[in-house]
Amino acid sequence: MTRVDFYLLPGVQRQDALLFSCRLAEKAYQLGHRVFIHTQDDTQAQQLDDLLWSYRGERFLPHQIRSLTGEGAPIEVGHTEEAGDHHDLLINLADRIPDCFGRFTRVAEIVTNHEDAKRQSRDNYRFYQQRGYPMHTHRIRG
Repeated sequence: MTRVDFYLLPGVQRQDALLFSCRLAEKAYQLGHRVFIHTQDDTQAQQLDDLLWSYRGERFLPHQIRSLTGEGAPIEVGHTEEAGDHHDLLINLADRIPDCFGRFTRVAEIVTNHEDAKRQSRDNYRFYQQRGYPMHTHRIRG
């Protein structure tokens, strides 16, 4: 069964969520996992793609924006439901839970300290809880 982790960030900006998702993707990649980062829209996908190129300067995180053709990178970014052959970690940056979440071993819900984000996160938490998914909450310190 899919494990769901909620990461509660101290910052209120969307950029905080993007930076944390880079950190989480890097850690998962180093452990040999394949990662799909689900974004709110194409604009956010492009912002994250740009950030992943410059995230650690000297360290390269092999990634790409998800396309329906070609071989996938270990880290893929996209705003559609299509997650390719990724099954290890889904990092959700979108408001809603993607339909494909159940095929992943783990789901990471990234939550900023903004009131709208917290409200949406509570709805997502209830969704997973009502369906019996094992959940864990992590408060990230600034």
